[in-house]
Amino acid sequence: MDRARPPHPNTFAGLSLTLDRRAERRDESDWIGEQARSADARYLLLDGHGEAFLHRDRDALRWLDVNEYAQLLGELPVSLLGIADQRAHFMLVVDDAEQIGTLETALGARRQNLRTAGLLLSADEANLFAYAKGLSHWQRETRHCARCGAPLQLVAAGHRGQCSDSSCGAMQFPRTDAAVIMLVEHGDACLLGRQAGWPPGRYSTLAGFVEPGESLEDAVRREVAEEAGVIVDEVCYHSSQPWPMPASLMVGFLATATSRRIVMRDDELEDVRWFTPQQIVDGLADGSFLPSSALSVSYQLLAHWLQERAGLNLDRLVATGG
Repeated sequence: MDRARPPHPNTFAGLSLTLDRRAERRDESDWIGEQARSADARYLLLDGHGEAFLHRDRDALRWLDVNEYAQLLGELPVSLLGIADQRAHFMLVVDDAEQIGTLETALGARRQNLRTAGLLLSADEANLFAYAKGLSHWQRETRHCARCGAPLQLVAAGHRGQCSDSSCGAMQFPRTDAAVIMLVEHGDACLLGRQAGWPPGRYSTLAGFVEPGESLEDAVRREVAEEAGVIVDEVCYHSSQPWPMPASLMVGFLATATSRRIVMRDDELEDVRWFTPQQIVDGLADGSFLPSSALSVSYQLLAHWLQERAGLNLDRLVATGG
């Protein structure tokens, strides 16, 4: 199997192709202010739960221009996302429920969560939404200094938190939790599992968070052993995906098991089993098999495996019911 080339980019990935984050200029308050006042500036608006404002009548982000920002939210601090198409892009977060309702009416907007919007928006807008959601989550959850407990003040255009106690002054940075997600194969079958709360028939690749002192490859082997009792030998990198729900980076792998013996060792999964391509096709046809959301790298791992192993197109199979 060709393990080096995913069939197409993961959702929320590829932002560096269109956005220059300008991280080196985040401390230049004069430059940030100049960009924020520019007639070309755009503002992505989120509510306190991380939902974005979209146009009410079409599937696109409802960006604010500089005049709308000044008139409606001029006192609200902004966080720089970066420069795209020679325009500065900023993030705004509104927590007040009454103000949110007023803004929806004034802007002709509706709010949408990332899981839903990620399937509706263009790739560029979905990527920016994911970036903003991850940043806003960190800002909301990191309010106090981890060293002394004093309140934090956002600096560096929203990308650092500085302790307000001058005797401490510690800096806090946005954190991302590394997680591995893996398509394990043995011969002509792949290993998939399901959680009890999922819709009937849904199966996904196994996944788990990386522990301290652990390489990504070792995390793959440990998680598969813990969840399925399956021993993994070869581990190969596939692709990665930012997953800000709330703050993860999913690192995808393809792995090879030494046998198909399953011994479930923990209670995280309701069921784990091996699927051949034909069983997946049959399950999609009779409704007994449901893959992960097309948003996820899990879906892309399965799509890649089916294409390489059996020449099957998962998108087409899902659309036609097998």
